[in-house]
Amino acid sequence: MCYPPRARPPDVPLDLLPPMTGGAGGEDVVVTSADGTKVRAYLARASGGDAGVVIAPDVRGLHPFYEELAERLASAGVHAIAFDLFGRTAGTTRRADDFDYMPHVRQTTPQGVFADIAASKAKIEEETPARRLFVLGFCFGGRIAFLSSAYVPGLAGVVGFYGRLGKRENETWPVPAEEAKGMRAPVLGLFGGDDPGIPASDIAAFDDALGAAKRPHRLQTYPGAPHSFFDRTFNEHKAECDDAWRRVLAFMRSGDAAKAT
Repeated sequence: MCYPPRARPPDVPLDLLPPMTGGAGGEDVVVTSADGTKVRAYLARASGGDAGVVIAPDVRGLHPFYEELAERLASAGVHAIAFDLFGRTAGTTRRADDFDYMPHVRQTTPQGVFADIAASKAKIEEETPARRLFVLGFCFGGRIAFLSSAYVPGLAGVVGFYGRLGKRENETWPVPAEEAKGMRAPVLGLFGGDDPGIPASDIAAFDDALGAAKRPHRLQTYPGAPHSFFDRTFNEHKAECDDAWRRVLAFMRSGDAAKAT
């Protein structure tokens, strides 16, 4: 398996949690896109605040990892909704850890995914006081988060964890650097320095493209960290994960990519 069973996200550093906060619970919800497609999602409400985030998962889709991540974000003061990338092809039921995701990855389309992000954004605005909305994604979802800056209106910012920046043969998804001119929301990117799938040259090209487009951004690379350092190997990379939490929450609390340092 690509990911270990019962994978869990790293804890939020205690000093980043509001005082007297309890564990934030969540609930299953269904969001309906503009074309009528129904997609399963998981909504976790913070105790207050106007920041919210739509979570775009990796190739596992709406795995329990992302439900727990939504709860962790809510406990840190950010309303969160994680949606299923594969709701259009795999339905709205829960799936086992051994779900064969690749056929569904191949069937995703930018048009469908961005419509589902827009529907998730509308859902969290309807159900919570969140009015500054971000998109946060991981791996496949990280690339989607970057591209959301260009294709989903009304975002306060986007965050991509190790979102791939290159293009494989016969791939239909746009390259983030090529879409930088159309990006409207500030961008925070977090990468592992020991990730062969995202070479430093790709990160530099994205950085240059965002700079040329005068789009506020911060791209952080953690030397020696692998792909999925925030997931599969977070116990081995606690310092990097803690730093990533700090950058993400500072960005979502301020909306300023320059403060994600």
